[in-house]
Order: sequence, then structure tokens, then C-alpha cells
Amino acid sequence: MALCAAVEPGSPEVSTAVAEHGASAVWAGLADHDGAVGRRAGTVDLTAMIAATDSVGARFVIPGDPEWPPGLADLDRVVARGRDQVHFGGQPLGLWLRGRPLPSGPVVAIVGSRASTGYGESVTVQLAAEAAEAGLVVISGAAYGIDTAAHRGAVAGGGRTIAVLACGVDRAYPSGNAAMLDHLGHHELIISELPPGSHPARSRFLSRNRLIAAIAEATLIVEAGHRSGARNTASWAIELNRHLLAVPGPVTSTTSATPNRLIKERQAELCSGIGDLLEVLSPSGDELLAGAPAEPVTTTDALPLELYELYEALPGRGSMSADELALTTGKLLPEVLVGLAELAQLGCCRQDSDGRWSLAR
Repeated sequence: MALCAAVEPGSPEVSTAVAEHGASAVWAGLADHDGAVGRRAGTVDLTAMIAATDSVGARFVIPGDPEWPPGLADLDRVVARGRDQVHFGGQPLGLWLRGRPLPSGPVVAIVGSRASTGYGESVTVQLAAEAAEAGLVVISGAAYGIDTAAHRGAVAGGGRTIAVLACGVDRAYPSGNAAMLDHLGHHELIISELPPGSHPARSRFLSRNRLIAAIAEATLIVEAGHRSGARNTASWAIELNRHLLAVPGPVTSTTSATPNRLIKERQAELCSGIGDLLEVLSPSGDELLAGAPAEPVTTTDALPLELYELYEALPGRGSMSADELALTTGKLLPEVLVGLAELAQLGCCRQDSDGRWSLAR
């Protein structure tokens, strides 16, 4: 706990040293450190930190504890690459957990831009709710935009959701999400590798992203601009060999730049619905898909071939006479007239006042 307060999150050097020598030895060595880390270690008040942890109803866990997320161990085997990742890596030294126990079951990260669009938020709420209904745990970062929509969708779906923060579990950041974070802290789960009272910083958001990607079995990017933090989460998912999916968006939308690029470069699977997400999380692609919603069945799906051919021959706009349809389809006129009557009875087409036929709208 003291090391977590003295060292910034995501230090691969400290993580390696703790794995080799133990936390106590590394902490003792900080006393001889002349730099900022040593000075910071000298200001750590462990008694006050324990009291602050207890006061917000949080608990502190370390690797090996029952509530330690198993996916975090993979961070020790990742070689961080890329401009945003070079300074971060390694398994956390410990975590503060606030809320209900760590849920079991497949975990999916749903992340994206803070400056989201109505399209992105609508898609996110629907996917998160359907994921929760399917038994998946939704994890995100509690930021504005897509993160907020992911948490709210999971709650609406009656499932579990986890928020990973870049500040202490007692901090309501962003402040506009205070009510949501209070709900998550009581009824769901909030996680942070920073002590209570810690404030957010850009570097802490980047180190936080690796936790989201590592805990999740799959990461879904809904909307993200060229410089979005969600792009960094996607990079971690790739490095950790996790499933990566992206929701396509309009080519004119800057908020869909990253998802569209990931799909184009075949780094992410295209996600158009809950079925795509369940498919990658099922080893055979069958077990979870059995509970996925079926494709909608329309009247035309059940048409006999001879009627479907006639239906397809009708123009998308405008109308045709029965004689013209007979010439187009190569059918006899009486056969066409009988078929059109059946299609009209099924609500697939209609006869206009001039006797011509058009598709029903």
C-alpha cells in the first residue's frame, strides 16, 4: 500500500523489482533514493491511508488475493511499444476496490470518446445492456461520453459493471458523474491503483487504460478520434493479445476515425451487434451465440420462390403493369396476376388507382 502511494502507477521497473525482491525490500530501498520517489516515500502516512480506505468502505488487495483480477498477470509479460505506452507497464502493486465483490464471468471493455455523438451513445447503451443481459461484465473508465453510456447501459440491462479510475476511489471524477459514481461505489465496483485522495493526471489515465484492457477478455471501441484515450486502450488490447472490436461510423465523422481505421487495417473485428461480441468470447462461437437475438424475420423471408421473384421484379420506386412484369420475369400473364394478388394479400405490394402495381410502403 505504501509503495502504491510512493510510486506512480505503471512503473515496470518497480513491478519487476517487487516480483524479484518483495515489496518490503523495495520499500526499504526507497529510503536511500535521492530522487523524487525517495522524497515522496518520506511523506507517506500509512496510518492515514488505511483510515481513508476504511472511511469510504474500500479494501486493498494484492496479487494472489481472491479478488485480484486474473488478467492483470499478463501485464508482466507485455513489452510496451508505442508513443503512449513506453513509460507504462507491469502488473499493479495493489488495487483499491470499492463496492461489491469482484464479479465472475466474461468481461468486456466498452470504451470511446468523451466527445461522443448521439449515435455513439445510443449504440453503446444498447450493446452494454444486451451484454449485461447475456451475462457479460462491462468494464469502462467512468469518463463522460461512451464510458458513461457503457456503465448506464449495463445497469439498465440488470448486469454487473466495473469502473476503473485514474484517481482515488473516493474521488468523484469527472464531477458531473458524481451521482453515477456514488451508485457504482455502492451497488457495482470501482477499482483504482491509486490511494484514496489521489487526483487524476494525464499519465494516470494512460496507465489506467492498461488495467481496463488487461481485465477484459475483449475490448470494444465505439467512437474515438485520432487522439482519443480509447486509442491507447485499443493498443493495450492488441499488445495483450485480447479480442479487439470496433463499431463502424460515418466516414465523415471525426469521432469514428479510430474505429474505422482499426477495422480497415484489420486490427479490430467489425461489431454491428451483440452477436459479434458474443461470438469472439465463445470458444466455439456456438455456446454464447445460442442466447443471441436471432435475425429479424420479415414477410418476404417466407415467400415461395415464385412469389419472391415477382416481388423482386417490382421497382423500388414507381410502378409496373402486370404486362410489364410478365415480360420482365418471363412468366405468363395469368400467373403474374395470381401472384400479385397473393403478394397484395400479404401486404407486400399494392395496386394503384391506374391499375399498375408498386411495392407497399
